[in-house]
Amino acid sequence: MATDIPIENTNVNTAPQVQLDQTQRLLAGSVLDLFAGRPSLKKLSLWTDDATFEDPLTKAGGRKQYEAQWYGLQTAFSEIERLNHQVTSSGNPIEMDLSQRYKVKGIGMEKTINSKVKIFYNNAGKITRVEDRWDGELPDSSIQNVFRSLNAVTVPKMVGVPKNDAEDAKKGN
Repeated sequence: MATDIPIENTNVNTAPQVQLDQTQRLLAGSVLDLFAGRPSLKKLSLWTDDATFEDPLTKAGGRKQYEAQWYGLQTAFSEIERLNHQVTSSGNPIEMDLSQRYKVKGIGMEKTINSKVKIFYNNAGKITRVEDRWDGELPDSSIQNVFRSLNAVTVPKMVGVPKNDAEDAKKGN
């Protein structure tokens, strides 16, 4: 497993009965970094090219779509504060409770989101899917899914994803 990936969230809180191996700790820490608005190409190298990311706002499939979602957090929010987190299962998926406060740039509106996050990974230790279930739920209506898919296609057109480590460093990642 890659040990040269700078993970900021190395203190991954676990429920008392949960033990994470080194790979699971790396994946959980990298996902916490992403949710904190701290993406990097190195952290995203832990994802397969065809991985998916889903939350109530988007259903992103493939590197071009999910990378833009993570870099988009830096664009959309002036503050992201983790209120708490706890890994509740070390299986596959890794399951985590996450509570965060987001402040929208420009208008200052704040929103706290409580999520059940599921991190799926393959035998090579790469992330294949992340589900961010707000209040434990993902939309299941066809109309909502159309908007989620549309968001996944339009965000990459508006959010610049660095092409290399030098561009990433300029963004402060």
